[in-house]
Order: sequence, then C-alpha cells, then structure tokens
Amino acid sequence: MTGRTDPPAALRVVVADDQASVREGLVLLLGLLPDIEVVGAAANGEEALELVADKHPDAILLDLHMPFLDGTETTRRLTAEHPAVAVVVLTTYADDSSVLAALQAGARSYLTKDADRADIAQALRGAATGLSVLDPAVRDALVAAATRGTHRQDAPREFLEDLPDGLTRREAEILSMMARGMANPDIASELYLSAHTVKSHINRIFAKTGSPDRAAAVRYAQHHDLV
Repeated sequence: MTGRTDPPAALRVVVADDQASVREGLVLLLGLLPDIEVVGAAANGEEALELVADKHPDAILLDLHMPFLDGTETTRRLTAEHPAVAVVVLTTYADDSSVLAALQAGARSYLTKDADRADIAQALRGAATGLSVLDPAVRDALVAAATRGTHRQDAPREFLEDLPDGLTRREAEILSMMARGMANPDIASELYLSAHTVKSHINRIFAKTGSPDRAAAVRYAQHHDLV
C-alpha cells in the first residue's frame, strides 16, 4: 500500500496597507489562492508588528507609506525582531530613494501596485524561500540611479541635515526643484520618476508645509533655505 503524501502547508501571510479598500482587496485576492492563507490584515506599521508577533506568518505584504510607523521603519524592525518573516513591499512608489531605503531596511522583494495576483503570489513564495523579486519599474529605477550617479554632472542638491516639518530628503529635493522653476514633467525626467509619483510627492509637500498652492510652497522653500 502506497503511503499518502500530504500537500504542502499553505504560505501564511499578513497584509499591511493603510487604505481599507486596497487592504481588503488584497486579502480577498490572496484568499482565492489555494496555497496562501491570509492570517491577518493591518492598517499601519504598528498593527503589522503586533500581528506578526501574534500570528508568526511566513511573509508580510507591506505598503511603504502608512501612518504611525511607515513601511521602511516597519521593515527595519521586522527584519531585526522577526528575521524569519519575509518582507515583500507592494507600493505605488518606484523611485530609487524609496526602493533603496526599503531594500536596505531588509525587504526581500519590491513590487508596484500595477502587479497582478500571479506576480504578488510569486514574490511572496519566492521571498519566503529567500529569493528576491523586483518589479521591472523598480529594476529600471535602480539602473537609472546607478547611471545618474556615474554620469550626471549637475546633480540636484542633496539634503542630509534635519529638515523642517517632517519633509523627507526626496520631498526637499523636489521642493528645491519646484523653487527653481521646474515643472512636474521636468522633475519627473530629471529624477527618473513617473508623473504620478512626482504629483504624490508634491501633494505631501503641500500638506506638510501647509502650502495651498505651488507659489506658497516656493515661498516656503525660500524661507527655509531649501532652494
């Protein structure tokens, strides 16, 4: 009598995204796959850490921009506190600074939200076995960053000091370019970003600086010596 082989255990996954519609959609999407079990869903980084500590998943699917504790810092803490849990980033942002920050924090794979269910499932399974999967747009951003660092003569100003009102280095860089009169398409081309990503950065700049429009943001940049 031939012994029966049990099917492999389902991959246990936590989903973390601050947008309820996206989070619920991912839970539903992954829940349809027979070899993936979603064991929890978090709305921010702090909830994600608590769920991972409680559920001990194999992998976490994580957005970068979340309240209370952003995805990069959440990744850093997950890597330190739960090294066996594979972190897969799924986000709107594919600019080089976001990608590098996440990978340096310990993310094994990085996808944009254009990825389909098969791509996400493949990245989760691969990351859980130690493999890295990078979205094509992410690979392009990394190559562009490397090329830019080698060949560009007129690199934008780098901001290493403490920045006002919680601005990130990337936001300060874009604000500086705005203050120098550059339009969004020019900024996107200069930084190898999509127009959507530049617009998202500018919206966050407006919110953080209390600027109702571009002219006010430029005045803010001048006042804070960010030009």
